[in-house]
Amino acid sequence: MKALKVILAEDHLIVRDGIRLLLERVESIHVVGEATNGTEVLEMLRNGLEADVVLADINMPGMDGISLIKALKISYPPIKVVILSMLDQQKYVVEAFSEGALGYLLKNIGLDELVFAIRQASMGQRYLCSELSFKYMDDVMQRQVGTSATQIPLVELSSREVEVLNLIAEGLTNNEISDQLFLSRRTVEGHRQALIEKTGVRNTAALIRYAVLNGFVK
Repeated sequence: MKALKVILAEDHLIVRDGIRLLLERVESIHVVGEATNGTEVLEMLRNGLEADVVLADINMPGMDGISLIKALKISYPPIKVVILSMLDQQKYVVEAFSEGALGYLLKNIGLDELVFAIRQASMGQRYLCSELSFKYMDDVMQRQVGTSATQIPLVELSSREVEVLNLIAEGLTNNEISDQLFLSRRTVEGHRQALIEKTGVRNTAALIRYAVLNGFVK
């Protein structure tokens, strides 16, 4: 397998040294150059240095990572860019991919994921590190749950149902609710099931969310 030629663009020397030492363990990757900003990367390329992938930070003095992506897209389109950053905000990720980056990684990733991302980029494939992927997936799921809960019409609940609902929201079990309200366990179970059916939610967690959003519990 032909070794991939990688340029590191990172202004912090200790970080750059650490990345280089990690990549030196991988036979299929060869670090051919190091730079402190995008301007130095472009200068290396103009001087004849060949590279397959540039691994770059976003925040660098002079020419930053986003500007470097734009410049490489114009002058050296075959070269792929993978961003390695501390910034986990979605706006930076979106901007990087929109400008043409093929990878976005956080600096706390392991060597295996780093190597995988570089190889994916070299083949023209996009890669978002697993931490950010799960974070954004959780955000989407939370928004969907919130939307589902707020779209359910407000229903009328009896005073007893509201009582049970508040105790459910406090985390009490059916037995504990039964003891507190002097009801049988079966009656409490019936109230819980009736609440789920009335509100149209799928489970107890969604029921509690519905109750909070609609002012039944605080």
